[in-house]
Amino acid sequence: MFLPKDFIETAEGLLFAVVVAGLEAGKIRCFLRYVRGENGRWRKVQTDEANALLAQYYPDYCFHSPELDAFLHAVSVEKIIKHHHPQRRLTQILERSPNDDIENDCVNLCLLFKQNGIDLNQFGVTGSLLIGQQKASSDIDLVCYDTTVFHQCRAVLRDLIEQNKLSNLKHDDWIESYERRDCDLNLENYIWHEQRKANKALINGRKFDLSLIVPSQADAVIYQKCGTTTLCTMVTDDTLAFSYPAEFKLSHSTIQSVVCFTATYTGQAIAGETIEISGQLEQDAKGNQRLVVGSTREARGEYIKVIR
Repeated sequence: MFLPKDFIETAEGLLFAVVVAGLEAGKIRCFLRYVRGENGRWRKVQTDEANALLAQYYPDYCFHSPELDAFLHAVSVEKIIKHHHPQRRLTQILERSPNDDIENDCVNLCLLFKQNGIDLNQFGVTGSLLIGQQKASSDIDLVCYDTTVFHQCRAVLRDLIEQNKLSNLKHDDWIESYERRDCDLNLENYIWHEQRKANKALINGRKFDLSLIVPSQADAVIYQKCGTTTLCTMVTDDTLAFSYPAEFKLSHSTIQSVVCFTATYTGQAIAGETIEISGQLEQDAKGNQRLVVGSTREARGEYIKVIR
């Protein structure tokens, strides 16, 4: 199975991050993240370069998803020469001597979690560590595949900070994170939302974060975009707040939920809070409506923020 945050590699020297679980038209929905350079190493590419490169040289990988009513990239299963699997990679890191400081920090972090009752079998590692392209300044991106274990880990993370075995992000770390996200919140608002999520911290001065990937068992529903909307409403259910995509049930009279495809707004609100949302209004064939935040990779003009 191919899950979000897995990486898939093609014979052309292209490395895609999976963004949606399951297949559509026999293809894995993904986004180009790295291109293999002449030196054999992977070079990270930004959104505009990725889109332009595929449009010019590999148009078969450009894809409009009827299911999502969105443009992204897609790779047929037969085109894949390697599946970079986060759980296998983390197992590999934990079973051998660390190659560098970041692998050492990853091992020590996982040992802390294990010592506090966390089941490491439910975790993987993604990002640069997954493909062996980490640098001295790289973060650790852990992925959890079980909802209960994920929330246990968040609680343990809080405890380890209180015990000074981990530490909170410093102001400069938050600024760096904010600039990387390039979101539609101001810095103060961004930090306020992030600090209460308990899914980021520092180990040995290195930032790490936790994300949750639990594939939906529901049948795919096709939505059509109906334009952009901004509204204020109350969150009635935050059960899937940290899932991918994140979902918040709403008390709005016609719009049932907001679904979030960008990590910036994962875990953003708690049931009972009133939020302001700006996103793409979508409707299915039965007339059910939802708002989508993260309809594009950059999510320009799309956000979720607590207002009370």
